[in-house]
Amino acid sequence: MKYFRIRYKQGKNRYFETIEAQNRLEALKLFSQKSLGVMQNIDEIAQPLSMRFRKFQQKWDDPIKARVVKDEPYIALLEQLYVMLDAGIPINNAMEQAISGTEDAMLKAIFQEILDDIESGQSLTESARKYTLQLGTLSISMFDLGEKTGSLSNSIRRLADIIQEIYDNRVKFKKATRYPLFIIVAMGIAFTVVITFVVPQFEDLFRSAKLELPFPTKFLLWLENAIVHYGPYILGGAIVVSALFARLYKNSLSMRLKTDKALLRIYIVGQVTYFAMIGRFIYIFDVLTAAGIPIIDALRTANGIVDNLYMHTQLEKVANAIEEGKTLHQGFVETELFEAMPLQMLKAGEQSGSIGAMLEKLTKLFKSKYDYIVDNVATMIEPILIAAIAGFVLLLALGIFLPMWSMVEIAG
Repeated sequence: MKYFRIRYKQGKNRYFETIEAQNRLEALKLFSQKSLGVMQNIDEIAQPLSMRFRKFQQKWDDPIKARVVKDEPYIALLEQLYVMLDAGIPINNAMEQAISGTEDAMLKAIFQEILDDIESGQSLTESARKYTLQLGTLSISMFDLGEKTGSLSNSIRRLADIIQEIYDNRVKFKKATRYPLFIIVAMGIAFTVVITFVVPQFEDLFRSAKLELPFPTKFLLWLENAIVHYGPYILGGAIVVSALFARLYKNSLSMRLKTDKALLRIYIVGQVTYFAMIGRFIYIFDVLTAAGIPIIDALRTANGIVDNLYMHTQLEKVANAIEEGKTLHQGFVETELFEAMPLQMLKAGEQSGSIGAMLEKLTKLFKSKYDYIVDNVATMIEPILIAAIAGFVLLLALGIFLPMWSMVEIAG
C-alpha cells in the first residue's frame, strides 16, 4: 500500500488529508468519495507515524492474534460442539452455545466470525480456512471431512481426541522436566553466590601470603572477577545473542533446518523430540485414514502437526513417494527417520492388506517409547547432575584448600 497527502480547499481555508491506496488514481477516487472540498494537489509520502500507531493499536486490540489457539479451551469448545451436534441441535445454535461457554477471547472472536459466515450461507470449512494459522490444518481437514461425509459431530469428536492426546503428551513432558530444571537453576544460583561472596574472602589472604596460586584457585578468581565486574555485560550479551538467534531461527529457513536437525542429536532432548513428533505423525495419519481422508491428504495433514522442520521436510517425502506411484513402505524408507522394525511392520501391513491395524500397533510402539523416556527423564539426567555437582565441589575444594595447605607447610 502507498500513502498520499492531498491538499484541498474548503471555502477560504486549506486542509490536508492522508489517504492509503494502491496508486494515485485510487487515492483520488477515495478522496472524491469523501466530498471534503476542492483538491489542489496530491503528493506520495511515507507512512505517517500517526497511522502506524493507529494500525499498531488496532492490531493490539484485535483478540485474534497471529498464533495458535490454546489447547485446553479449544478442546472444551470442540467437546461442547460435539455433544450438541450429536444431540441433533442445528450447527448455528450449537456454535452459539459453545461460544457463550468459552472465556478465551481469541476463540470467542474466531468462532463468532465463523458463526456469522455460516449464517450468511458459507460452510464451516470455508469460513474456518481463514483461520488456518490459529486453528491448524488438522482442524480444517476434520471440518471438511465431517461436512463431506455428513458426520460433522464425529469428526469434531475425533479432532478433540487428537488435540487432547497431543496436549497430554506436552503436559507429561513438562512435569517430567520440572525437577531436573529446578536442580539446574538451584545449582546455577549456588555457584554464582559462592563465586561472588565466598571466594573473595580468601583472595586477600592468598595474595598476602605471596604464594604461587594453583590453577584451580586462579580459575576461581578469574570467574569471580568476570562475574563481579562484567556480570551485567555477560548477561546482556547472552540476551542479545539469544534474541538474534531466535530472530534468525524464525526468519531463516536454513538456520531453522540446521538447528532442528542438531536438536535431534542432543542427549534426551533429541529422543523426546523424535518420539513425540513421529508418534504424533503416525497417530494422526492413522486416525485420518481410518476416517476416510485420502492417503496423500492424510499424510500432509499429519505432517503439518510436526513442529521440527527437519523431520517435517523428511516426512514430506512419504506423500511425494505416493504421488510418484511408490508404496507407503518405500516412502517411509526414503525419510531415513525410521529403524528397521517399524519399517518391517509397515511392509508386512501393506502386503497383508491390514495397514490400518499396523498403524495402530506403530502408534502404540512409539507412544510406549515416548512414555518410557518421559517417565525416566529424571533418572537419565541424574548422572549428569551428580557429575556437575561433583565437579563444582571439587573445583571449590581444590581452589580454596590447595593454597591453604601450602600456607600450612610454610608455617610448619
